[in-house]
Amino acid sequence: MKRVAGRLGRAVYRPKVEGLENIPATGPVMLASNHLAFVDSIVIPMVVPRRVNFLAKAEYFEGKGVKGALMRGFFGGLGHIPVQRGSGRAARAALDTAEEVLNKGGAFAIYPEGTRSLDGRLYRGHAGVARIALATGAPVVPVGLIGTDQVQKNGRGLPRIRPMTVRFGKPLDFSRYEGMAESTMIHRAVTDEIMYAILELTGQEYVDSYRPHPKAA
Repeated sequence: MKRVAGRLGRAVYRPKVEGLENIPATGPVMLASNHLAFVDSIVIPMVVPRRVNFLAKAEYFEGKGVKGALMRGFFGGLGHIPVQRGSGRAARAALDTAEEVLNKGGAFAIYPEGTRSLDGRLYRGHAGVARIALATGAPVVPVGLIGTDQVQKNGRGLPRIRPMTVRFGKPLDFSRYEGMAESTMIHRAVTDEIMYAILELTGQEYVDSYRPHPKAA
């Protein structure tokens, strides 16, 4: 997937990539990105030299027949890890999975907003990103995606060839909070710092509230 599909995707879509040198070549690292379109989870692994793990809906891996096998191969090849969603236990399992990847020295990507923005604005981040960073000590590289919402509007249809930019910021180190990993105030402070770093990369309008669930929007 990396050598063939990744190269083909870069050749076709020609994303502009900035700050790739900010991603450590080895060791644990968390990529915290804004989220504009379904293709974001394809674009990031496409441009990062390392294998990047994402959490993905378990439904993507549960299909039957040839189509199900192709979907499992596609998402698995991209580094996506199936997780159940919709409960507190599932949320805890997702955090545990992320920590396991990082504790093994891997690269893990997360969307702190929780779901993609439908209006192009950047919403308040959920504290899960801070919990993972503080629990593992992994550096956090902020990621700014620009234009991916024009590549695949509203997650529908085949991706179109449109200009897009992927910006990687300087790694954020939160070792100063060692011993305070259970503090909700620290979780909020770390999350807000990460979101501000993403905002600086994207220039989006910021909304200081959580992104509404699609059913409530």
